[in-house]
Amino acid sequence: MKISFIGTGIMASSIIKCITEKKLYKKEDITGSGPRLKSLEEVKEKFGINITQNNVEATKSGEIVILSIKPQVFPTIAEEIKDTLSDNQIIISIMAGVDIETLQKELLHKKIVRAMPNTPAQIGEGMTVWTSTKEIITNEREEVEKIFSSMGKQLYFEEEQYVDMATALSGTGPAYVFLFLEAMIAAGVHLGFSRRDSKELVYQTTLGSALFAINSEKHTSELRDMVTSPGGTSADALYEMEKGSFRTIIEKAVYSAFKRTIYLKEFVKKKGGTNVS
Repeated sequence: MKISFIGTGIMASSIIKCITEKKLYKKEDITGSGPRLKSLEEVKEKFGINITQNNVEATKSGEIVILSIKPQVFPTIAEEIKDTLSDNQIIISIMAGVDIETLQKELLHKKIVRAMPNTPAQIGEGMTVWTSTKEIITNEREEVEKIFSSMGKQLYFEEEQYVDMATALSGTGPAYVFLFLEAMIAAGVHLGFSRRDSKELVYQTTLGSALFAINSEKHTSELRDMVTSPGGTSADALYEMEKGSFRTIIEKAVYSAFKRTIYLKEFVKKKGGTNVS
C-alpha cells in the first residue's frame, strides 16, 4: 500500500521513521506534504520519501492518508482535499481535539481512524490509543494496527471517548514524567551530585522501576512496600509526598488535561478549528 502524510512535523516524522525501519512501507511509497519547502527537503534527506507542497497531490498518491496537522489549519486542508478523496481511502487523524463527527463532516468521507500517539514513538516506544468508524473493515484495521504497533504499543477502543481520555493520560503523559524527572534531577543536584551524575541516577532508576513494574505481577502498592521499611528513608520521603498531596495533584492534572481536551473538541466543532491553542 501507499501512504501519504499531510504535514511532516515531529509526530509524522516519528511514524515515517518507524514504518520505514520496520519495513512496513517502501520509501518510494511514502509521500509527505507541507507548506515549507526547506522542512520538506530535510524530511526527504532524512528518510528518502517523496515530498510535495501540494496537499491534493499527496492525497491522491496515498491509499492511507495521515492528517498530522494542527487543528487550526484543518478546515483549510479539508476544503482543499475533500473532493480528491475516493471512497476506499483510509484517513488517519492524529489531531487533538478533532472528533470523528467533525472529520466526516468536513471531509465528506466515512473511512476514518482517529488516534492519539505520544512522543516516545520517536524511539519506537510510544503508546497509541485509537478508534475507527465501522466502514474500516477487518483487513484495513489490521493495516492500521501494524502502523501503530511499529511505533510501540497500541490499544483499540470501540468508543471514541477513550481517545479523549488517552489524550489526557498517555498523550500528555510524557510531560508529567519529564517534569518528575526534572524535579528528581534537581533534588540530586541539591544534595551535591553533579547534574550529569544525577541524570544518570534518576534516568536509570526510573527506567528500572518502570520495567520492574511491567514485569511484575504485583500491584504498584506492593512494589512500593518492598522499598519502604518502617521508620526508614523511603517511609519518611513518601510521608512528605503524601503530605504535599502528590497523588492528588497528579490525578487533578490528568483530569484537568481531559477537561481541556473536551473543551478544545467542542471549540473546534463550534468555531471550525480556528484559534485553537
